[in-house]
Amino acid sequence: MDEAEPEESQKSGRARGSLNHELSKFFNQLWDADVNRMNPGTDYRISLQGKAGYVPAGSKKARDSAHYPLFQHVDEEKLKSRKTFATFISLLDNYEMSTGVAEVVTAEEVAEINRFLDAILETKVMKLTHEYLIKKNLAKPSQKEFRSQLYNIWFQLYSRGPGKGNDSCGFEHVFVGESKRGQEIMGLHNWVQFYLQEKRNNIDYKGFVARQHKNRPDEDDQVLNLQFSWKDMVKPVGSSFIGVSPEFEFAVYTIVFLMSQEKVTKEIVRVEEYELQIVVNRHGRYIGTAYPALLSSNNPDLY
Repeated sequence: MDEAEPEESQKSGRARGSLNHELSKFFNQLWDADVNRMNPGTDYRISLQGKAGYVPAGSKKARDSAHYPLFQHVDEEKLKSRKTFATFISLLDNYEMSTGVAEVVTAEEVAEINRFLDAILETKVMKLTHEYLIKKNLAKPSQKEFRSQLYNIWFQLYSRGPGKGNDSCGFEHVFVGESKRGQEIMGLHNWVQFYLQEKRNNIDYKGFVARQHKNRPDEDDQVLNLQFSWKDMVKPVGSSFIGVSPEFEFAVYTIVFLMSQEKVTKEIVRVEEYELQIVVNRHGRYIGTAYPALLSSNNPDLY
């Protein structure tokens, strides 16, 4: 089970849904409250280079339209000095890449998860999110219970295939990435993980994927559709926020997840200049996948 590619969700999103004004307004509040966000051009620089070609799912090869890495510079000192990023980075090496291989969570890893949750719950972004969910009767007022709810949604292990051990969780899929029997990349929708894997030469950025209403993204765009290979597997289209804090992504995906019991929820929102489809796939009581499919940018600011 993995996400549809953004182009597919783009079509269905246009047909099925209209702009969710309430969520758009609230997500813009979260965007404005996201003081930990890294700023394009100063805190990091990207190089978009060429437009990626078409690659069928499961393919091991893709034309390389980018001779250089996507990330030209990231201020790692700043990144690691921000508590939510630092505690987030400590979680990225805790998971077994291949599905079908049971995860083992050590006491030390549980402590790292708790440190991360404590760090994000101190932020204004998550405080606003908690208040919003209480109003909607989707979270209890107790911070301890809210923390436990987040732990269950994101970190509770489950099995992606029948008869397999508990080999996955929402956090691993969305933020770390995993592979389907070593043949196909699943998830990996986080810019920090992308940057760190690219720095270790595990990721090869192949180029940007164009959108409906604008052929070429800008270097300061904070949502991108990308094509890349990771450890010899190709991701035809991977979409990701760029520069945002982990708490911002946690907040957006958690809200969309809790607001619907559908197997797949797609909410069209306008955040800053970006029109996005936030796609959240449910795996029982847990997050299966979550990502932002970019529909268009350079929109007038609505809120």
